[in-house]
Amino acid sequence: MSEVARDSSDLARLQRRIRVALGQEPGDLLLTHAQVVNVFTRRTEMANIVVADGYIAGVGTASWSARQVVDLQGQYVLPGLIDSHMHLESTLLLPSELARLAVPHGTAATISDSHEIGNVLGVRGIELLVQASMGLPLDVYFMASSCVPATAWEDAGASIGAGEIASLLRHDRVLGLAEVMDLPAVWNGSAYMLEKILTAQRQKSVIDGHAPNVTGLSLQAYVAAGMRADHESSTVEEAREKARLGMLVQIRDGSIAHNLDTLLPRVVSGELGDRWTLVTDDILPDDLRQWGHLDYLLRRAITAGVAPEVAVRHATLVPAQHYGLSDRGAIAPSYRADLVVVDDLRRMNVRLVYHAGQLVARDGEYLGPPEVRTVPCENTIRLPPLDEGAFRLRPASATCPVIGIIPGQLITRHERRSVRLREGEWEFSPEEDVALLASIERHRASGKIGLGLVSGFGFRRHGALASSVAHDSHNIIVAGTNPSDMLVAVRALAETGGGFVAVAQGQVLARLPLPFGGLLSTERADVVCEQLRAVRQAAQSLGCPLACPFGALSFLALPVIPELKITARGVFDVVRQQWLHL
Repeated sequence: MSEVARDSSDLARLQRRIRVALGQEPGDLLLTHAQVVNVFTRRTEMANIVVADGYIAGVGTASWSARQVVDLQGQYVLPGLIDSHMHLESTLLLPSELARLAVPHGTAATISDSHEIGNVLGVRGIELLVQASMGLPLDVYFMASSCVPATAWEDAGASIGAGEIASLLRHDRVLGLAEVMDLPAVWNGSAYMLEKILTAQRQKSVIDGHAPNVTGLSLQAYVAAGMRADHESSTVEEAREKARLGMLVQIRDGSIAHNLDTLLPRVVSGELGDRWTLVTDDILPDDLRQWGHLDYLLRRAITAGVAPEVAVRHATLVPAQHYGLSDRGAIAPSYRADLVVVDDLRRMNVRLVYHAGQLVARDGEYLGPPEVRTVPCENTIRLPPLDEGAFRLRPASATCPVIGIIPGQLITRHERRSVRLREGEWEFSPEEDVALLASIERHRASGKIGLGLVSGFGFRRHGALASSVAHDSHNIIVAGTNPSDMLVAVRALAETGGGFVAVAQGQVLARLPLPFGGLLSTERADVVCEQLRAVRQAAQSLGCPLACPFGALSFLALPVIPELKITARGVFDVVRQQWLHL
């Protein structure tokens, strides 16, 4: 459609919307006897809602008419929910399959930092996801990834600089600069990072932060660089200080990190003011299917004492305004008709979901496009020749630094453990709960392999867990008890183009293939959920007690979150910003 034709069509729709609001002609949809959650006044009011061409024309007690009339009989209507910080790749699903799971829970829009696929395929990977997300009953927005690679000492598959950032920001589905994770580069005034920030500022784009455990002058300097939101608050003190400095505190509760219960008392007390919203960050598909999405977080917030109208406001209007989605997040004339009908405002039982005025879910049933909208795939797992010798660790001492997993958190502990050595080589002992950890560069077959030790996987018998999802450079990461099983696991990933795999006694117990970039499945959501269940059960059969073992494994490779992490270059002390020698 030409620009002239588009302008003419927009004008005609606006003229019609005005006539519908005036009662001069019927709308497309009329919802009557609705208890409307007004996110402006934080009140619930009985009203009718009339829709024309996907937008709300009127809200009130007028006697409008429409081609379709639905009597809600006093049920509640709230705006479509907005998850303002998530990573689409963490769902393991293509956009069409994310919609299949999220839309029935009232989700109207998500904002993804897709630096996972960016670290593998660069801008091309992000553009493929943008294209795959168009035309769905879920509006998938993106942020221009600021940290590809995440740090200067990472080995990613691509690099995104200020020029690429500028190009991405010109896309109408890209809303701003994604989480700036390389904090030392900001504090040191590194030009390569600050140029990306300046590029976003020149285009008046919002900038997301990533500041775990950062307070005091360090936080002041970070916010001074332009960060306006942060999803890494794991303590009350962090959240309170960030809100005071004007940051939008994105309270995170997903599959791996759980901060909602810690921060909710401060939300109830009003200490965060209007500077908070609810996000999932990283959520796996089976958790989406079992627990829900933002509706689940809203239910918990309301149960904790947040007024329902306030809670809804912070999952709709607040994120919409922050990210410049000026026609989203409210039920009012000229706003998009993204509407969620619930029969109980406290229980958040979603009955109907409308996207741009079209019914897209009813009582948990997805009514959107049935097909999986796939993308071109190539095997991005490129490894050098490997043998068991790659997985033999000879530490300098029997007392070693160990990466300690903290269940439910992304941060880890810097532990020192006495380990068993046989002829100078680390040997597995079930009583010690220490496993071998390896990160293998997989983009260019460079041969870089970092080795370390990790506690928390609880292996009780020999085996290995491996993943090509390893934030954020997404090299191969594998934890195991012996070189043989670890080698089998890595080779299994290379065969399928990536994914999750569990191995024991030289045999693959279960696998979840992720052929798109080693990050996303091309299967339907229900198939992925079953594959994920199988690999989790296989991990449990090895003794692993973690609720989300592959999620925990994937974040052991993220060297921007304290305390210890592993990369293909070795174990890194994030706090001291130095490599450790085992």
